Amino acid sequence: MGDDQSTGASGGVRTMLRLEGLMLFTAALFLYAQVGAPWVLFLALFLVPDLSFVAYVFGARIGALGYNTMHTTVGPIVLALVSQLHLPTAIPLLPIAFIWFAHVGFDRALGYGLKYASGFSDTHLGFIGKKRAQTA
Repeated sequence: MGDDQSTGASGGVRTMLRLEGLMLFTAALFLYAQVGAPWVLFLALFLVPDLSFVAYVFGARIGALGYNTMHTTVGPIVLALVSQLHLPTAIPLLPIAFIWFAHVGFDRALGYGLKYASGFSDTHLGFIGKKRAQTA
C-alpha cells in the first residue's frame, strides 16, 4: 500500500486462497442445486454483489468498504442463518445465500480479493490489473 510492492498474499498462500475460493464456489453450486431453486434466479442474481462497485464514485475508502461488505462471506452466512428462522417471507433466502457464496468464491478463485482503501487494484490477494503486471 503506497509502494510498488504487492501487499497481498503471494506464492503458495495465494494459490491456497484461490483454491479455497474455487471450493466455496463449487460447494455453493452443489447446495444451490440441492435446494431446487430455479437456475434463472441464480443467473439473475449472480452478479448483484458487483453493483457495490458504484461505491467507488465516493472515493477509494468508501468504495473499498462497499465492495468488501458485499464480497466477504459474512453477509451470506447471516442470510443463511436467518433463512433457518423460518420467518414468514416470500423471498427464498437460502438460495440467495448460496448465490452470494458462489459469487464470493468465484471472485476469489479468479484472484479478486478484498480491497484496501489505497485503491481498487490493491487487494488481499495481491495487485490486480495493470499495476500488478508492472510489479510482477
